[in-house]
Amino acid sequence: MEWLALVLFALVFIALLTGFPVAFTLAGVSLLFALVANLFGVFDMAFLQSVPNRIFGIMNNANLVAVPLFVFMGIMLEQSKIAEALLQTMEEVMRGVKGGLGIAVIIVGALLAASTGIVGATVVTMGLLALPTMLKQGYCPKLASGTICASGTLGQIIPPSIVLILLGDVLSSSYQQAQLNQGIFSPETLSVGDLFVGALLPGLLLVVAYMGYIVFKAISNPESIPNHRGEPIAPGLLMRVVKSLLPPLMLILLVLGSILGGYATPTEAASLGALGAILLALVNNKLRLTTLKTVMQNTLQVTSMIFLIFIGAAFFSLVFRGLGGDDLITDLLTDLPGGVFTAMLIVMALMFVLGFFLDFIEITYVVVPVVAPILLMMGVDPIWLGIMIAINLQTAFLTPPFGFALFYLRGVAPAELKTTDLYKGTIPFILIQLSMLGVLAIWPEIVTWLPGIIYKD
Repeated sequence: MEWLALVLFALVFIALLTGFPVAFTLAGVSLLFALVANLFGVFDMAFLQSVPNRIFGIMNNANLVAVPLFVFMGIMLEQSKIAEALLQTMEEVMRGVKGGLGIAVIIVGALLAASTGIVGATVVTMGLLALPTMLKQGYCPKLASGTICASGTLGQIIPPSIVLILLGDVLSSSYQQAQLNQGIFSPETLSVGDLFVGALLPGLLLVVAYMGYIVFKAISNPESIPNHRGEPIAPGLLMRVVKSLLPPLMLILLVLGSILGGYATPTEAASLGALGAILLALVNNKLRLTTLKTVMQNTLQVTSMIFLIFIGAAFFSLVFRGLGGDDLITDLLTDLPGGVFTAMLIVMALMFVLGFFLDFIEITYVVVPVVAPILLMMGVDPIWLGIMIAINLQTAFLTPPFGFALFYLRGVAPAELKTTDLYKGTIPFILIQLSMLGVLAIWPEIVTWLPGIIYKD
């Protein structure tokens, strides 16, 4: 009766498309399906006795404490107007360069990704600040909107990233499960810090690829990118660059440097980042009691949503396993011709297609726990697998009809920007991300080299 597990997966997928809250959909559909399956004698309700232990494990998971801290840091930095100062300064630096404003947007997006990790905040901020200016200067609407959306999603792959933290938690359990299934009773561990280190080079390569596309468009299609020189640059540019760049760079160094140097765990580094964000808000004279209240409320809302999804996913995974879904997926993937390559290709294709309809949290906690242990048992490197999944999930923010980056930008974009232009503008950047997946598939050393150097015994 293992095929019932696929029916459960399909029902959950359909229910999620209705727009009902994810956490309640995962838990509710799974429980109802379990009750019906139990009536027909094909499911043992004893599997659900593990739910309290799962919830207790979530509450005691030290890695997940980093989630509210990084969310707090990102929202606080949004309130401190760092992006506004950064964009204004970088626009001055790149003034007169063909496509300079587009390149400035990508650079600022990368810096915000490395200091906040919050995609929504970055896309909305850049949409409010940069999009009207780009359109006014004569940028092609498709290119302008695509550049801003893609730059905002860099927070998915450049650490500190909420996606990498959640993936680290899921893959850590999957990696231990895979090793135990192989008879390895002293399993190796996978940490969030491993994924942070492994994501650095791919993240930087994506930034370079985005900027390369802007340069390519400036050369091949000059009409889409005007050569706008703007107002003369006022004196004191160097001081303005230092003043706007130094705070986020110091925060990046504080957070990532402490992790890479082995001085702090990601959770400890997140606490440093949250404190640093408060200090930056104080320095910029943006910290008010109302601001702090808003930041704390938004942090609570986002964190509650994420942790409720954890609980809902626990119900789903237990029912799926009780129906024999794990064995079914294992048989399907291991019996494929082509071995690991075909299995990995199918999993990546499945995640890409699901990204059109589901967000990254849903895919992370519904799909990854099912397929990751099998791929890891087949010998796939866990860090490489995590980064491949992260870049794949990054496309979920850009793919219509439910790409969140598209929704964020549409909400703040001028009325003259057509939704069709917004959708079309993301296509080249989606292709760039898919090309990056191909590059990492051919040269996995891009991911594994730096962790091997840093964590070398």
